[in-house]
Amino acid sequence: MEVYRGNVSSITVRSGGTSRSAVRENCQKVILEHNHPSGDPAPSDDDARMTKQLVEAGKLLDIEVLDHIVIGRNAFGGLKAQRLGFA
Repeated sequence: MEVYRGNVSSITVRSGGTSRSAVRENCQKVILEHNHPSGDPAPSDDDARMTKQLVEAGKLLDIEVLDHIVIGRNAFGGLKAQRLGFA
């Protein structure tokens, strides 16, 4: 389900908007994903900050964030394996 759409270089994501969709769909767990148009799947500092905010919001709502996947041109990576944004 698409919740936000950005431009080539940025996106503004609110944890309320992301959480609202999960609550509406009665989700107990979610996996977040987004692409990097540059093709480089390496997470940015903003990706890690956003993940931390969404994980914390999920805890308040009893919705577990399983991972946050960044998709590049021919590769992808999860922030959880890199311990970025997950406690």
